[in-house]
Amino acid sequence: MASTVPSALEYAVAMSAHGGGKAILAAFLANMGIALAKFIGWLLSGSASMLAEAVHSLADSVNQILLFSGGARARRHADVEHPFGYGRSRYVYAFIVGIILFSVGGVFSIYEGVEKLTHPHGLDETWWWLPIVILVIAIVLEGLSLRTAVGEARAVKQKGQSWWEFVRRSRSPELPILLLEDTGALTGLVFALAGVTGTVITGDPVFDALGTLAIGVLLVVIALIVGVEMASLLVGEGATRQELDAIIRAVEDGPEVQKLIHIKTLYVGPEEMLVAAKIGLPQDKPVQSAAYDIDVVEERIRAAVPNARLIYLEPDVYRDPKKAQPPTDAFVFPSSD
Repeated sequence: MASTVPSALEYAVAMSAHGGGKAILAAFLANMGIALAKFIGWLLSGSASMLAEAVHSLADSVNQILLFSGGARARRHADVEHPFGYGRSRYVYAFIVGIILFSVGGVFSIYEGVEKLTHPHGLDETWWWLPIVILVIAIVLEGLSLRTAVGEARAVKQKGQSWWEFVRRSRSPELPILLLEDTGALTGLVFALAGVTGTVITGDPVFDALGTLAIGVLLVVIALIVGVEMASLLVGEGATRQELDAIIRAVEDGPEVQKLIHIKTLYVGPEEMLVAAKIGLPQDKPVQSAAYDIDVVEERIRAAVPNARLIYLEPDVYRDPKKAQPPTDAFVFPSSD
């Protein structure tokens, strides 16, 4: 039987058509080339900052593979064991990116920095210039990668929303992670360039070691941000304030519903939201008419918020608590008199 799980390549093509794939592919290609150049620079010059940056770029390359893999797994069809599908697989793989790879890269860089401080050694006198050249080229390439990620994110970022709010509020993990990753990569390259340049100018290897420590701390901070955000998505986040307001308006902007009694939302995947609500309908409405009205309300919700793909509306009779009266045929206990 043919597999229903798309390959990473198929997922890359799909993502390129819907946003995000181009940024991931650009980041992967850039990081692979940069990682190779940095490892060569470290081997020839002995710079600890170059080694830290090489590990950083290698970790970033693995990040893109994981994001592709998580996306491919998330596209599997729903089954009995997972009736709401596998959309949250993207959160799981993104969580791995943050906690394991960034943390491993950060801890390794901090270790290298401490090792260089306790056992200092200068740069190779012949190849001292190579790390500077590689870092400058890497800054240009990472800048291009970041520009691609920013362009992809602008297409989905809400008007007036800050970049930090986009990272915090986005329900899709790939672009926020790429923005953090590329921004961190550029910042780390600046740290490395400052450290190597300081060592070249003064001959003191402490500057190279401090650059390595700064890279490690930066990676750990990014790991914490990604980990916290992905953990929140794994636990389960509902609609954004704007989406919730739009859903409520879609329910109430029509003659079908007397009152929205209560509503709950949950993202079961980055582009798939579950909406469950209890709506008040007229008490004397026939079942067939109630079913038709529910279909109309569902269409309005989907038109207002396309991500609302799983909608369950429970009809009920709205009772105003201020006007609630016991039924006329309610049993009344006789007086003790």
